Amino acid sequence: MPTYKRKSPEDILYSIYQLQRGRLKIIIGSVSGSGKTYHMLEEGKLLKHQGIDVVISAVSTMGRAETVQQLGDLERVPSIHWLKDGKEEKDLPLEALVERNPEVLLVDGLAHRNRAQARFPTRLADIRYLMDQGISVITTINVYELAGVGEQIYEMTGIRAEETVPLNTLELADEVRLIDVSPETILKRLEEGVLGEGAHPALSLRGNLGVLREVSLRLMAEGVNDSLEKHREAEGLIGPSGATERILVSAQYHWNGSLYIRRGQQIAKRLNGDLLIVTFLLRGRPLTKDQQVFKRSIRKLTERIQARFEELELLRLRMLPTMLVRYAIQNNVTRIVMGHSQKSRWQEKWQGSIASRVLRRTRNIDVFLMADRAEQEGERVLPVRPAVKMAAEPFHRLTGRELERRIEDIRRGTFKVYIGATPGVGKTYKMLQEGNLLLGRGIDVVIGLLETHGREETGNQVGGLTMIPRARIAYQSTELTEMDTAAIIARHPEVVLVDELAHTNVPGSLTRKRYEDVIQLLENGISVITTVNVQHLESLNDAVEQLTGVRVRETVPDAILRMASEVELIDVTPQMLQQRMREGKIYAREKVNQALESFFKIGNLIALRELALREIADDVDERLEAWEREPALRGPWNRREVIFVSVDTGPQAERLVRRGFRIAHRLKAEWHVHYVHCARMKTVEEQKRLDTLKALTERLGGVMDITEAGSRKHLYKHLLQRMNDMQTTQVIIGQSRRHFLRSLFSVSFVQYLLRHARHMDMLIVAVHTQMME
Repeated sequence: MPTYKRKSPEDILYSIYQLQRGRLKIIIGSVSGSGKTYHMLEEGKLLKHQGIDVVISAVSTMGRAETVQQLGDLERVPSIHWLKDGKEEKDLPLEALVERNPEVLLVDGLAHRNRAQARFPTRLADIRYLMDQGISVITTINVYELAGVGEQIYEMTGIRAEETVPLNTLELADEVRLIDVSPETILKRLEEGVLGEGAHPALSLRGNLGVLREVSLRLMAEGVNDSLEKHREAEGLIGPSGATERILVSAQYHWNGSLYIRRGQQIAKRLNGDLLIVTFLLRGRPLTKDQQVFKRSIRKLTERIQARFEELELLRLRMLPTMLVRYAIQNNVTRIVMGHSQKSRWQEKWQGSIASRVLRRTRNIDVFLMADRAEQEGERVLPVRPAVKMAAEPFHRLTGRELERRIEDIRRGTFKVYIGATPGVGKTYKMLQEGNLLLGRGIDVVIGLLETHGREETGNQVGGLTMIPRARIAYQSTELTEMDTAAIIARHPEVVLVDELAHTNVPGSLTRKRYEDVIQLLENGISVITTVNVQHLESLNDAVEQLTGVRVRETVPDAILRMASEVELIDVTPQMLQQRMREGKIYAREKVNQALESFFKIGNLIALRELALREIADDVDERLEAWEREPALRGPWNRREVIFVSVDTGPQAERLVRRGFRIAHRLKAEWHVHYVHCARMKTVEEQKRLDTLKALTERLGGVMDITEAGSRKHLYKHLLQRMNDMQTTQVIIGQSRRHFLRSLFSVSFVQYLLRHARHMDMLIVAVHTQMME
C-alpha cells in the first residue's frame, strides 16, 4: 500500500545517500574450491562487456587454470602483500582504489582480517568504506566464515574458519548468490589437486561436504524467504506463500501440551519449516497449581527447541477458533497442529468442537489433528532412537537375482542433473561447460539434445563437442525432430548431454517423455548430464501453481531426481535474471515485456528461487541419511508411519496425491491412495479421472486402490474399515466446503472421521485461494 506521509528531511537525505552509495553483491559457497572466484570473475567480464568500469584487487586464483583464464583483460589494482605466520596475505590498497574510482571492484575473502597497520581491521570494513565512496563491490565468502553458522558447522564437522564476519553481513548485501557444488565434485577436485595442499582434512569426507552444502542451501532459503515476505507485504498479499512451511501448534497448559509441541517440532524438522507455539488463557481466570507446573514445563521445552511462543488472552472460550485462525493468518502459517476433540457426539452437536470451528474458518491453511494414542498404545513421549540398520552379512553368498541386480548397478551410467529455479539461470551453459571440461580430459562426450533458444552465450559453449543428429518424426502434416536415442546407443559415448529433461516427446515417438529416453541411455551404460527446472518436479506442481498462478503441464517424477548421483543447483538472483531477460538472453526481445509482467515477475522469481533452494537442501539431507551419517539436519523420524490418502474425482484429488507423496517421502512412510466407488456404473468422465489419478500415483511411486461400497450410506464406514485394516497412522483428506446449514442435517466425511477416527492423526488439506488485504 502507498504511504501518503510526508518524508522528513532526514528521510530525504538518507534516500540521496543510498542513491550515491555503491552496491554490494556477495557470492557464497559451501567450501573453498566451490567456484566462487570463478563466477565472480565471470560476472566481472560480463559487466565490462556491458561498458561498466571493473577492476580487481586481492583476488586469489590459487593457481587454478580455469580461474586464471577468467582473469582475461580485467584491470588489476595491485594489492598490499604481507606475511602472517609465514603465509602470504593480501590487503586492499584503499587509497589507490579511491583514486582509481572504478564503478565495480571484484575482491575475494570477505572474512579476511587486515594487517595491524591497516586503516581498518577487516575487509568488511574496507568494503563498507569503498561503498560510501560510491564504488560497488562483488566479493566471496564460505558459509562456515559466517559467525553463528560457523559454530553449528564446527560441532557437526570439526571445520572452523580462522576469521569470521557477523551473520547479519548478508543483510547488508543488495544481492546474495549461492554457488552450489555437490560433494562428489569437490572430492573429484581434491583428488585432482585442484584445491591445493592447504585443504582441511575434514573436507575429504563426503558427509561433511554434504552438511556444509545443506547449511548453505538452508541459509540462502531463509534469506530469500525474508525477501519474499517483504515483497508479498508490499503487494498486499496475506497468508502463506507456499514456498516454505510454517507450523503452528495450539497447546494448552495440560499434560498433553508437551506432546503436541513435540509432534509439531518433529513435523517442522522433517518439512524444514519454522515452528510457532500459541496458548490461550481466559481473561481474569488464574492458573491452577497443575497448570502452573505445565506452563513451566512447556516454556522450558519451547526454549530448548528454539520455537517462538506466545500466550494470548480470550474473553470467552468460544472465541478460541476465531483467534487461532486469525493468529495463523497474521503469521503466514501453513499448518495448524492441535488435538482431536474429547467431546462426545451429543456435546459436539450442541456445543460444537474447536476443531470443527477451526476448519470452517480456515482458508489456505492445512489442519493437523493429532491422535491421543495414550489409550491405544500407551504413547506419552514421542522421541525414541530409531533402530540401527544391520549391515549385510559379508559372508552371505549372493543369489542369482541379487548378483544380476549388482551387475546392473555396476554397468549403469552415472546420472547428473543441473536444476534451476526458472529458465535462463544458466543450466544448459553449465552443462556444456562441464561437457567440454570432460572432453579435455579425454572422456568421450557427445550432445544428445541441445536447446539454446537462440542464446548466443550458450551456443558459444558447444566448443568441440560432437552433436548427434536428431531423429525426424512425421506428425500430422509436418515433420518434427526429437532426440535420436537409438543413434546415441549405437554410437555408445561415455557421456551424453541431454537438455530439458521434462520435455514431452512428439506423438509417434517410441517413448512418451524425454526422461524415459534418459533411463534407456543409463541402462545401456551411458552416463547422462541433464537439465531441469524445479517447477517441473511432479510433487511441486501445486506449490508452483499457488506461487505463480501457472499450472505446469510437463513434469518429471521426483524419483528421477533421486536416481541422480549428483544434483547441482544453478542459483541466480532475481535481479540478474530480469537483467538477462531485458537483454534478450532468455526469450526473444518481442516476448520480454510479456514475460516480465507474467511468469518472470519479481515475486515469482523470489518464490521459485526459495522453492529450489529448499528442495535441493531436502535432497542433500536425504542423501546424508542414505549415507547413514548421524547428524542429518532434520533429525530422525521415530515412529513407523502408514499414510492413507482418501480421494474422490473432484479437482483437489491430484493435490491430495502429491501432498501424500511428499509427506510419506519425508517420513519414510508407506503410503496408499484410495478411492471408493458406490454401486452405480462409472461414467466415462469418472473413469478418465480415475485413470489420471492412478497414473499420477504410479509416477510418484505409489499404488492406488479402487474398491466398491454397497451404497453411499456405507461409504464412510467402508473407508474407515480400510484405514484400520492397513493400520493407518495418518489419514490425508481434503477440506470440506459445505454450507453451514447443510452440515446441520448431513455429516461430511471430515466430520465423520473427526468423531470415529480419533485414534489416527488427520491432515485436512486446505483448498488454496489468493488472499488480499
